[in-house]
Amino acid sequence: MNELTLSQRLEHVAAQVPRAACLADIGSDHAYLPVALMRRGLITRAIAGEVAHVPFRAAERTVRENGFEHCIEVRLASGLAAIRPEDGVTAITLCGMGGETIRDILDSGRACLSGSEQLILQPNGGEQPLRKWLMANGYRILAEQVLRENRFDYEIITAEPTGPVAYTEQELYFGPLLMQARPPAFLTKWRRLLLVRQRALAQLGGTQQGISLQKRQGVEREVQWITEMLG
Repeated sequence: MNELTLSQRLEHVAAQVPRAACLADIGSDHAYLPVALMRRGLITRAIAGEVAHVPFRAAERTVRENGFEHCIEVRLASGLAAIRPEDGVTAITLCGMGGETIRDILDSGRACLSGSEQLILQPNGGEQPLRKWLMANGYRILAEQVLRENRFDYEIITAEPTGPVAYTEQELYFGPLLMQARPPAFLTKWRRLLLVRQRALAQLGGTQQGISLQKRQGVEREVQWITEMLG
């Protein structure tokens, strides 16, 4: 993968970025996503934020080698601290991290949000707590996708702030739009996960005490939800 040939996962993320956006790509790594979008003429400006020195230098090199220093700024910063009020950011991408990590980045960086940015999020697991944060902070989910790449299932969640929104526990677990659309990749993912949860339940056996009982009840609830959804 490079700025010329994105992974399937990042191609799906790129497709969700609004045209002519000023993009903040947080955790940009080599800055492949903003550089690819700039090469295609799909965004006007970008911030590539990185917290670690090695990927920060790699992002600088990618931007420099593609001649985009005038329109993509690489910043060494933690999370949303890479964004400044004068940037006029209209879209934020956070990709390739756990859902809880993305949630924590959004939560700790709320002061850096203007309240009008579209969020394009690609969590590596942990989608449920991320969706809970979106709901609690007035973000409506506009689009959801599931794709499988290199033996892993990935979800992409696009959301924007609209004010109060309410989702059920099952919608937070599966994704409200995915539950409705039920695309093949979504059904395949949950058939696979149902087997995983059933095996976990069998391993828990007849445990009846303390935290193990709570864990068993949680897995039982998941098995029930998945079975009903697939039914």
